[in-house]
Amino acid sequence: MHRLHLRPRAALRRSSTSTSTTLPLVGVSPLTLSEVAGPKEPPLVTKTLPAYFRDDIVGIHGARPALIARKEQARPYGGPLGHNLGDISHLAWDFGEFDRHIQALARGLLDLGVKKGDRVGVIMGNNSAYACLQWACASVGAILVTLNPAYRLPEVVNTLRLVGVSHLFVVPQIRSSAYLRMLCEAFPSIASAHPGEIQEEALPALRHLVVVDNTGNTKQFEHELQDVKPAVDFREVLVWREDVAEKRTVQEITDSLDVHDVINLQFTSGTTGAPKAVSLTHHNLLNNGLSIGRCMRLTPADILCNVPPLFHCFGLVLGNLAAWTHGACIVYPSEIFHPPSIVDAVTEERCTALHGVPTHFLGVLAEVQRRTEEGQHVDTRSLRTGIAAGSPVPIDLMKQLIDKLNLTELTVAYGMTETSPVSFQTTPDDPIMKRVETVGRVLPHVRAKVVDLEGQIVPVGKPGELLVAGYPLQKGYWNDEEQTRRVMQRDAEGTLWMHTGDEGIMDEEGYLRIVGRIKDIIIRGGENLFPVQIENVLTAHPEIREAAVVAVPDSKYGEVVGAWLVREPHTTSITKELARRVVAEGMNPQNAPAWVWFVGEDETPNELPKTASGKVQKHILRDWSKKLAGEGVGRVSSDNR
Repeated sequence: MHRLHLRPRAALRRSSTSTSTTLPLVGVSPLTLSEVAGPKEPPLVTKTLPAYFRDDIVGIHGARPALIARKEQARPYGGPLGHNLGDISHLAWDFGEFDRHIQALARGLLDLGVKKGDRVGVIMGNNSAYACLQWACASVGAILVTLNPAYRLPEVVNTLRLVGVSHLFVVPQIRSSAYLRMLCEAFPSIASAHPGEIQEEALPALRHLVVVDNTGNTKQFEHELQDVKPAVDFREVLVWREDVAEKRTVQEITDSLDVHDVINLQFTSGTTGAPKAVSLTHHNLLNNGLSIGRCMRLTPADILCNVPPLFHCFGLVLGNLAAWTHGACIVYPSEIFHPPSIVDAVTEERCTALHGVPTHFLGVLAEVQRRTEEGQHVDTRSLRTGIAAGSPVPIDLMKQLIDKLNLTELTVAYGMTETSPVSFQTTPDDPIMKRVETVGRVLPHVRAKVVDLEGQIVPVGKPGELLVAGYPLQKGYWNDEEQTRRVMQRDAEGTLWMHTGDEGIMDEEGYLRIVGRIKDIIIRGGENLFPVQIENVLTAHPEIREAAVVAVPDSKYGEVVGAWLVREPHTTSITKELARRVVAEGMNPQNAPAWVWFVGEDETPNELPKTASGKVQKHILRDWSKKLAGEGVGRVSSDNR
């Protein structure tokens, strides 16, 4: 389950005289029980994605900037000569030109044999082909399957098999992953097949392999394709002519689509086990994108630097859909995370919004500092908003984002892939303390409650598991009814609830704090300890950049606190004993870690294990902790447990 939440503790600079426009919750206020229902206004949109794109985006904002891909040439796919926003250095489309590419690709998908309901897989970085596929697949009723480019062969094969991908769109290589070579070496039958006729027992549904050139070198690209007979150049797929039967067919399919058709399969991050394919619909994604953008106060004048990867709901929904549904422009600084490219994009395109996980922001700040020390002037005054997610943002980082990047209206969002993904979000009009200590209030048309182990709603201020209901809920895990029933259950009134597995605390105004995963809670001598709260205290220390807290087995207490720490660069004074004292004095002795490990020291791994979305994989840390504790490594010598 991908989760998006930010828990900064720094006060944002903002006028205290601002008038709040936050919509009130439905029901009596103040709350006494932890149950809320979002506002019923504005009403949910009942259009499909392609209908909304045609009528409400292109029809209104056709001449406005839509997509800037700074590492792609101005005309990467040929076709009719376009305006390219008057830029000759890189790709820059208005919505009209974007739509021409989407329609040409939709016709090309039909020409390839893609049918309604077919699964179309994508293994690429952030690029214009990905952006076009997001809309073109939806236009012909195909299901976009977003795959992590970091997957190794077993993961690629397992995910393609799981959902039955018939058409796979790839780039030749990203970093060390060479996808064409990897597939052909593992399955020689693929390399020797004709286009559209792949027959491989390990991948029984796969028929087509389409390759998008990200090499920037024609000879290199031709070399990549020469021994792969079924590979089709992406440029050959697009059908530019409009006097063809496919144009009429695309329109007929688009008009026949239902808003509850599944159009996207996103894989959960796998922080607790094997990824599952989440089934999301037009209705899920369009309405969630609209709500997210409203909370950010996005307008057609905004330009979002979209850094998170598109295979993840952060980049695909909180980024692409939130911006485009409001007529705002998306900028891809590079196909993969690259801080110099991000800083260039923000300053040269005058971006007003920036998305990222803490790792992204740390990289951007380091690049800004490097340039400043070299005497360069880095102007980020155009920035105002964005979304940070993935893990808690330490106070020092939050201050820097405000002071050095001007992100004074940074948005706090919480969600999971299974809820499309956002269910709670702050707005710039929320009181300052709510913006920095909570994940905001429930979105319109969404219900939520916090329950105890018996399923009873807990009083406000008490922790329990967060359950979510309403339009954002997925249709279910693809071909996995058992897992779906496990997490999606109806109550006595027939309402379907998603059991998030997250421990939350709601206040009397409906603001939510996420205090950890249910399974990550540490039960020390019968007392529940919340890792997030301990991590917040640790990262408040100026020499601790990151902290991850897990349970460690203990013969006396059952479980005790173990803390994995990442030092700030060039610091050495923080010790295991001092870390324990920081928590004991900042909270209480029960929460103080009995075990402390510094990443990259005492033969520990050089970095925390994380998903591609930036979430720490606690199940891996628990295994490491158990092993090291068994060897006596990391015990705090002053531990008076």
